Amino acid sequence: QVQLVESGGGLVQAGDSLRLSCAASGRTFSSYGMGWFRQAPGKEREFVAFINWSGSANMYADSVKGRFAISRDYAKNTVYLQMNSLKPEDTAVYFCAATRKVISVRENDYDFWGQGTQVTVSS
Repeated sequence: QVQLVESGGGLVQAGDSLRLSCAASGRTFSSYGMGWFRQAPGKEREFVAFINWSGSANMYADSVKGRFAISRDYAKNTVYLQMNSLKPEDTAVYFCAATRKVISVRENDYDFWGQGTQVTVSS
């Protein structure tokens, strides 16, 4: 079992940076791949980034590649999403999620989800 709590969202201006954190509880954290998804008002939830259990494989959506970076800290049971050069189109609720799949960008493959944290980017 994994419990996830996101934090770090806020209101920023275009071009600014934010670092989102996802604090995980449970002794099986290291057995899960971790992903970030986001959902804007009136839009479908979309994949943002993925990191596997060992940290050896990362994956990013084309819309954020080169601007966002995902990482995890096993000692702190935390996964991060560093977001640079933020754009108004990045505005969304960001969700952290855990999957038992080796690698996945499909939300249906994720077993546990956090409550989400709001990121708003003004122009």
